[in-house]
Amino acid sequence: MKFGPVGLDEARGAVLAHSVKAGARRLRKGTVLGEDEIAFLGGSGLREVIVARLDAGDVGEDAAATRLGEAMVEPGLTAEPASTGRVNLLARWNGLFRVDRDRIDAFNRIDTAITLATVPDFTTLLAGEMAATIKIIPLAVAESRLSEALALLEGDAVLRVKPFEPRAVGLVATELPSLKTSVMDKTARLLAQRLAASGSHIKTERRVPHDAKAVADAILTLAEDCEIIVVFGASAVVDEQDVIPAAIEIAGGTVERVGMPVDPGNLLVLGRLGKIPVIGAPGCARSPKENGFDWVLARILAGEAPTSDVIVGMGVGGLLAEIPSRPSPRRTGETPGALKPVLETVILAAGRSSRMQKGASGDAPHKLLAEFDGVSLIRRTVETALAAGLGKVHVVTGYRAAEIEAALTGLEVNLVHCPDYQDGMASSLRAGLAALSDKTSGMLVMLADMPFVRADDLRLLAKNFGDAGGQSVVRAASGKKRGNPLILPKSTFTAIGQLEGDIGARSIVVSSGLDVIDVDIGDAALIDVDTREAVTEAGGVLKG
Repeated sequence: MKFGPVGLDEARGAVLAHSVKAGARRLRKGTVLGEDEIAFLGGSGLREVIVARLDAGDVGEDAAATRLGEAMVEPGLTAEPASTGRVNLLARWNGLFRVDRDRIDAFNRIDTAITLATVPDFTTLLAGEMAATIKIIPLAVAESRLSEALALLEGDAVLRVKPFEPRAVGLVATELPSLKTSVMDKTARLLAQRLAASGSHIKTERRVPHDAKAVADAILTLAEDCEIIVVFGASAVVDEQDVIPAAIEIAGGTVERVGMPVDPGNLLVLGRLGKIPVIGAPGCARSPKENGFDWVLARILAGEAPTSDVIVGMGVGGLLAEIPSRPSPRRTGETPGALKPVLETVILAAGRSSRMQKGASGDAPHKLLAEFDGVSLIRRTVETALAAGLGKVHVVTGYRAAEIEAALTGLEVNLVHCPDYQDGMASSLRAGLAALSDKTSGMLVMLADMPFVRADDLRLLAKNFGDAGGQSVVRAASGKKRGNPLILPKSTFTAIGQLEGDIGARSIVVSSGLDVIDVDIGDAALIDVDTREAVTEAGGVLKG
C-alpha cells in the first residue's frame, strides 16, 4: 500500500486517508475517490489530498476485518458488519467468555496492522454484549499477513462463550439473633437475581440454626433434588473447622477450599457432595456488587468445576472495587458517603434522523423538531433534564444544528457542537464528555428522541447512583429489558474518550467490570421515535 499526499489529478481510484469536510458535504475516511468526489474536492479549493493506493496484494480494511470476524463467530459469538476497519464480536447467548490467551497474543504479533482486543477471560456476558473487537489499523493489509492470521484461527476456537446451564439451586441460610430476617430475605432475592442470567432458580430454601449438624442435615435434604447448594452463614467463616466447612464434611462431602485470594470474597468456602457443588458464600455476596462468589458461581453454571488450584489463580486481578455501601477496610480516615456524587447531563441530539421516511417534497423531517403537546421533542427532552435539577445540562448538536439550537432558545443549557457527528454516536459521546467539569462524578446520558422519560425518572436514576457511592453504572430498564437513559461513573470516562465509530455506551458497560444497577421506569425506558410512524404513534406531529 502506498500512502501520502497526491494531487487531485492523481487521486482517482485511491482511498481517502482522512475525512474531508467542505460546506455541507463531508467525504469520510475510506471513500474511494471517483470523478464526482474529485470534482467536489476541486470545487472546494483543494489541490491535493492524503490517500492510500492499494497494491495488488492488499485487502481493504473492511474486507479484511470481515474475513477475520467470520473466522471467529463460533461458538457463541456473532459478528457485526464491518465499519472503518472494525468488526465487533457479540455474545450469542448468556454465558462465560473463554479465550485462548497464547493464541491471541500470537495473533496480535503477526502484524501491527491487525489487532484483536477482548474482555477478560472468564467474563460473564449477556446475549448481545460485546466480547471482542477486531480492528485493522491502516486502510488495507497485505493478503499474506491476513492469511497468516486466518491460519492461526483454524482448529479449536480462540474465543468462545460457554452457555450457562439452567440449574436447580438449594439455599441454606443460618440464623442468629443478630441477623435480621429482612437481611435473609434480601439475600435470597439477590441470589435469585444472580441465577436469572443462566435460567437457574432457587428450588428450595432452608433456614436453620448456625450449627454444623443443622447445616449438614439441610445440605443432605437439598441434595435430593438440587444441582447446586449455596450456604449463607449468619457469621463469617474464620477457620477450616468452622460451621460451614464442618457441615460439608459431616454431610459426607469434601472441602476443596476455604478462603480465596479475591477481595471482596476472601471468606468463600468451596466443597462438593458427590457431584453437587456446595458453596459457602462470603458475606459480601449479600450485596449485588461483583465479588469472588460471582466468579466461582459463573464457572459452575457454565459447566466448569473450579478446583483449589483454579481459585489460587484468581489472585491476579482479584482486587475488585469496594462495595460503596460499606466502610472500606483497606482505607482509613475517610467517611463513606461524605461527598455527594456530582452529576451532569449530556443529551445526544446530533444524529441525522436517517430512519425517518422521506416526505412528499423529498425532504426528510427531523424527529427532534416534531411537536408533542405543542413543544418540539428536543425542547421537551431538555426541559425534562432541567426539571430534574441534577446539575449542568449539555446538548450535543450536529445535523441541522442551527434549527436544534433555535428550538432551545431561552433554556439554560450548554450547547456543544459535534463536527464529526456523521462518524456515529461515539463522536457525540466524546463531545459531551469534553464539556464536563473536572468535579463531575458521573455523566447522565440521555437520548433526545425518548419523549416519555420524566424528571422523576431521572431523579430516581440519580438516587440509585448516589446510594451506590457514585461508583456503579445505573441504567433505566423496563422489567428485564435494558433501556435508556443511563449514568456512567467517572471511572469510565477514559474509555468513553477512546470510543470510535457508531458505538454507544454499551461496550463501556460491558467492559468496565462495574456493578450495573437496573432501575425500572416502565415503558419510557424503551420508547424512542426513530421513524415517522413511531413519532405519530407516540402522539407527535412532524414539523420540519
